[in-house]
Amino acid sequence: MQASIQLQRDASVQYLLRVGDTALILAQRLGEWCGHAPVLEEDIALTNMALDLVGQSRALLTRAGQLGGQGFDEDQLAFLRDERDYVNATIAELPRGDFAFTVLRNLIVATWSRLLWERLQESSDAEVAAIAGKAVKESRYHQQHAADWVVRLADGTDESRRRIDAALASIWRYTAELFESDAIDAAASASGIGPRWADLREAWLADMTAVFDEAGLAIPNDSAFRSTGTRGVHSEHMGYILAEMQHLQRSFPGGAW
Repeated sequence: MQASIQLQRDASVQYLLRVGDTALILAQRLGEWCGHAPVLEEDIALTNMALDLVGQSRALLTRAGQLGGQGFDEDQLAFLRDERDYVNATIAELPRGDFAFTVLRNLIVATWSRLLWERLQESSDAEVAAIAGKAVKESRYHQQHAADWVVRLADGTDESRRRIDAALASIWRYTAELFESDAIDAAASASGIGPRWADLREAWLADMTAVFDEAGLAIPNDSAFRSTGTRGVHSEHMGYILAEMQHLQRSFPGGAW
C-alpha cells in the first residue's frame, strides 16, 4: 500500500490547494451523474463540467507542487494525501443528492468560482493568472447552465419546486465557508497571489439574488453553523470519496496505463 505524502504548510500552497481541492472533489461528485442524469443532454453536460473541474484542479495542483518545493506532482497531490490534508470547501463533498440539489450546488460554487477566477487573472503569479484566464470562461458556462435549471425547477411543477426548496434548505448553511478569511487568505492577498475569499461575498450574493429573484426564491437567513473543510476538518462523506479516488493509486504505486 502506497504511503501518504506529507506537505509543508506554505500559505501560497495551501491557498492554491483550497481552490484546486474544491474543484477536484466537486468533479468527483459530478462524475457520479454519468449515466444517471434525467436526460441524455444533461448526462453529457454534467460530465463535461466535471472534466472542466478536473482540468482546473490539475493545473492548480501542479502549480502548488512547484511552489511547495517538495517535488510532488498533480497525481501525488490528488491521490496520496491523508483526509486532513485536503482543504476543499465542505459543500463540494456533500453527497450527490438529486438533480435539484446538484444544479443548486453548481450555481453556488460556479458563481463563487467565476468571481474568484476573475480576480485570479490579476494574480502576481503568472502561471496562476494564465490558469484563471481559461478557467473563468468555463465557470461562466457552469454558472449560466445551473442558473437556467434552478429557474426552470423553481418555476416548474409542484414536485420540481418542492425539490429545489428542499435542496436550498439543506445546502445554504454550507455557503458561509466560501467567504471565511484567515491567515492563509491574508498571506495570499498580501503577496498578490489571490484575493481574500471574504472579498467575494458581496458580488456573489448580488449574483445569487438576481437568479433567486427570477426563480421566486428567497435568500435564506444566515446560520451560526460553520463547516470546516478548508481547514482539513471534513464531513463524514469525505472518507468515502477518498476511498474510491485513491484505491488504484494506493494499491498499485506508480501505476501507469
